[in-house]
Amino acid sequence: MADLSVPAGSGAAASAHQPTSTPEDDRALQRQKSIEQAIAEGHDADIPSDIGYVLDEAGEELRRKSIADQRRHSLAKKRSNRSHAGASRDVEKGVDATAAGDTASEGKDDGGATSDDEANIVWWDGDDDVANPYNWPTWLKIVNCSLISISTLVTPLGSSIFAPAVPQLMKEFQSDNLELASFVVSVYVLGFACGPLLIAPLSEIYGRLIVYHVCNIGFIAFLVGCALAPSLNALIVFRFFSGAFGSCPITNGGGTIADMIVQEKRAGAMAAFSIGPLLGPIIGPIAGGFLAEAEGWRWVFWLLVILAGVLSISMVIFARETYAPVLLQRKVNRLRKETGNDLLRSKLDAGLTPKEYFRRGIIRPLKLLVFSPYCIIFAIYISIIYGYLYLMFTSITDVFMRGYGFSISTVGLVFLGLGIGSLAGLLYFGGVSDRDMKAKKANGEEMKPEHRLRLLPAAAIMLPVGFFIYGWTAEKHVHWIVPILSHVPIGIAMVMTFMAISMALVDSFTLYAASALAANTVIRSIFGAVLPLCGLRMYRVLGLGWGNSLLAFVSMPLIPVAFLILKYGETIRTKYPVKNI
Repeated sequence: MADLSVPAGSGAAASAHQPTSTPEDDRALQRQKSIEQAIAEGHDADIPSDIGYVLDEAGEELRRKSIADQRRHSLAKKRSNRSHAGASRDVEKGVDATAAGDTASEGKDDGGATSDDEANIVWWDGDDDVANPYNWPTWLKIVNCSLISISTLVTPLGSSIFAPAVPQLMKEFQSDNLELASFVVSVYVLGFACGPLLIAPLSEIYGRLIVYHVCNIGFIAFLVGCALAPSLNALIVFRFFSGAFGSCPITNGGGTIADMIVQEKRAGAMAAFSIGPLLGPIIGPIAGGFLAEAEGWRWVFWLLVILAGVLSISMVIFARETYAPVLLQRKVNRLRKETGNDLLRSKLDAGLTPKEYFRRGIIRPLKLLVFSPYCIIFAIYISIIYGYLYLMFTSITDVFMRGYGFSISTVGLVFLGLGIGSLAGLLYFGGVSDRDMKAKKANGEEMKPEHRLRLLPAAAIMLPVGFFIYGWTAEKHVHWIVPILSHVPIGIAMVMTFMAISMALVDSFTLYAASALAANTVIRSIFGAVLPLCGLRMYRVLGLGWGNSLLAFVSMPLIPVAFLILKYGETIRTKYPVKNI
């Protein structure tokens, strides 16, 4: 296993010298036990992202080989430099005396640990090193979190902002296909499913910031394509690729927050991060409805181009890299240049070549999806919620324009019900979750990812209740305010589910948070793209009452599942870890 050192005073050895055990000592001891267990099991779920990697036997062999190759390369470089400098030679033996010493040293090129190896490890300059994102000043963390939060507002905004204008564009392209009318909205979410498979591992190899910048450029380029689309097919293609590039902040945002914010303070930052993906698709139709009626549907995309352009420029100026392995590697490169010591290496360097690193990283989200029951259960659970959300995005316009006579502009206001519910759920979850975690820390309790799931059963109960009310009040043409108000509990349930599962994944896979969220995003985005295709047809066949009742009946099994996850989630996480991810 890789050599993982624990900061002085944080382990059992440090606490043993204390005459009495303090809550801080107990927490440190418990954390050390978690780390030791993770090392024994060969997985990273319980290892802080600023401590290092855990490799299996094959990975450790690659690490030793990399160290040996690096040492040989350094020794060869030194010999070459001495040769060019006319180094003195041992005339009697006929060999370079210094080179002979190097040759003896080279005999240790088996990758084994030596005192020289320890001296060449590069780490933070103390616990208070300001280069460590955990030690950044509060204002810098706020700036970076704010930029990520705004990004997660702009890109999901594109998913539904022109939903009220779909009848308008279908008329322009002379099509009355109900499935295409839904797909032109939901195909954006299909891009959200594909993009994370590449974006997440790239961010863990090359860093968060460069991936953000590249994806911002691609997002803007394909939004311009949408605004200029000459046909419905072209619009669908451009929408897909704009969704793929736009998935970057959704995919990497949780990882960026985990890079900077400690666990007990993370829920507040995650709440701000989650405002975008939850409120963006809801605010979008409100603005898009008025803009489409005033200027036409193409100007909806030009508005997104303007917003994304301003955001991209702001990120170039103000955003900072947060990923610890990349920051430490930059420090290594600088010190190598200053000292001439090519044997320096980052403590977070797993010793893999770029090709090996990429191959491991590119399959990590899929590996989590296939081999982690923890990820699989959460992916299926949230997929139902996400599919329902986008089914509502594609159907609300039709329901209220046909049933209540709303216009293109005013139908966007119907989404306020979901918006109010989402905001209420967001604020409540953010406050309650962080308060619970801080209380547990103060009492010396271990902070487990499953503590984030306490509100999941309540959300599971509220969801079918909201759909029953929505369906039958709309079916019976009760005053339009009643079905809109029924969207409030639906919004609360969706937000608390999204927040609880996202937080549990980030806390469980801190170093690989981006890949864990990507694995979750893939499945839920497929549901979000496909399920709405049957929404309008379902309402036409079953009616609004029985159509929404069907959605409620399907979601009711989530209630016992939520209680089971709350009870057995930790057991599933610890018993079935994904090794060598």
